[in-house]
Amino acid sequence: MASAPKRRGRAAEPAGPILARLRRICLALPDTTEKISHGEPTFWAGKRMFATFDNHHHGAAHVGVWLAMPLGGQEGLVYQDPERYFVPPYAGARGWVGVRLDGRPSWKAVERVVREAHAFVASRRAAPTPSRGRA
Repeated sequence: MASAPKRRGRAAEPAGPILARLRRICLALPDTTEKISHGEPTFWAGKRMFATFDNHHHGAAHVGVWLAMPLGGQEGLVYQDPERYFVPPYAGARGWVGVRLDGRPSWKAVERVVREAHAFVASRRAAPTPSRGRA
């Protein structure tokens, strides 16, 4: 029998069922594709990333997802439930929020914040860019 895959010297928990459920949520959203980026499955609305899977990424003790959030979204979620939401490394400084998916997550809440991340990125993608040098 094959051993579990290793990440940064630690045995990773089997995340297949968690990733499968997250994948169903993400890919049900319009104009969404999945790619591997930074060694993890990521989900894109057009050409903009809105979610990245976190399978013990950078040696983290959890399985989760990092999501793009509008201004104040990260702070509100982490304040509301710091056991479930966290500030992810690197992307957290840009307002992204992490959601722990191992244990017993509320998949309704997960779907809600995934939809919020997708809508945020899709709306930014559709926003007109300001013209430069014209008065």
